[in-house]
Amino acid sequence: MLTQALLRALDRKAVWVVGIFLAVAILVPMANLLIPPGQFGHVPTYLVSLMGKYLSYAILALALDLVWGYCGILSLGHGAFFALGGYAMGMYLMRQIGTRGVYGHPVLPDFMVFLNWKELPWYWQGFDNFWFAMAMVVFVPGLLAFVFGFFAFRSRVTGVYLSIITQAMTFALLLAFFRNDMGFGGNNGLTDFKDILGQPVQARNTRLVLFAATAVTLALSVLVCSLIVNSKLGKVMIAVRDAESRTRFLGYRVEYVKLFAFTVSAIMAGIAGALYVPQVGIINPGEFEPGNSIEVVIWTAVGGRGTLIGPIIGAIVVNLGKSWFTTVLPEFWLFALGALFIFVTLFLPKGIVGLWRQFFGARRKPADSQPTPPTPTASADIERGEDPASFGDDPQPRPAE
Repeated sequence: MLTQALLRALDRKAVWVVGIFLAVAILVPMANLLIPPGQFGHVPTYLVSLMGKYLSYAILALALDLVWGYCGILSLGHGAFFALGGYAMGMYLMRQIGTRGVYGHPVLPDFMVFLNWKELPWYWQGFDNFWFAMAMVVFVPGLLAFVFGFFAFRSRVTGVYLSIITQAMTFALLLAFFRNDMGFGGNNGLTDFKDILGQPVQARNTRLVLFAATAVTLALSVLVCSLIVNSKLGKVMIAVRDAESRTRFLGYRVEYVKLFAFTVSAIMAGIAGALYVPQVGIINPGEFEPGNSIEVVIWTAVGGRGTLIGPIIGAIVVNLGKSWFTTVLPEFWLFALGALFIFVTLFLPKGIVGLWRQFFGARRKPADSQPTPPTPTASADIERGEDPASFGDDPQPRPAE
């Protein structure tokens, strides 16, 4: 019975996406290990790490889409949750260095020895244990999102005002983490990692396992998001996005719906940051830059918000373009990114996925078919007393506020 309920809550497209990334988690490491270098199909180790970074970004974009595409909350501070998860992983990796650091101190990281710290701060305690660190990866971003969202949504802060205060939050964290006396490495951050679970971080097999773990986590993230958005709660989220005042008038506690989505999204972003750090080898306050959070919005818009596959496509495509553009014309990348966002906003409001649906939908539509009535919004169905769990496909989201 539970299996049947799960299958009803999943749509076919989500199942395909989950299957694709599970296959990627197996095939890419096999292509690295089994196909000799120089032969067709071989995936170099450096490319495995680069692809793992892109998949971490895809999880972050999917996390933003859960709140923006399905709940109407445009967050410009999701980079903060990503960075907090990354710092939790970085603290664990720093504790694994031990006496192999430059100063050879068995407990204190090198930057603390350099700054004449005498003992490990209380908030570093426990990070020598992997599972404690993973709990903090989930707990710290989730707690920040819960507290922030509790006060913001209860105060009914919406629209551009909410976007501004989310960006103010990440900027405040940027300034705090830049300070040496915070105990997080200052502007240099945390780096020079050695081991993870007793295995060398730079080793080939470790990188392959990290890539596979990232691909599997992305597949699970799609699964979780699909279960949420296709449930009764997910349809209420869509109703909040499309007509918040009407949904509130019908008796739903809108602030609790938003708080749930915002907290789950922050946890997903923190997990993405934790997977990102060992693959790139560093975490510093630059990850809190407000511009990074804005980039995540662009990835989601380019791919198509209000879909599960769109943000993933957008994150991968835009970052592939960034890798190429910053190699050829690095000084013009930000101009190109801004132009891309303007182009998508004006001419491609539904993103790549929306364009794909429009093109193939027009080709499949019979020439003599009668126009179909518009799909009712979730809030209208709720108002008529229908069970939100039986609603049809998600209507396209409204343009960003």
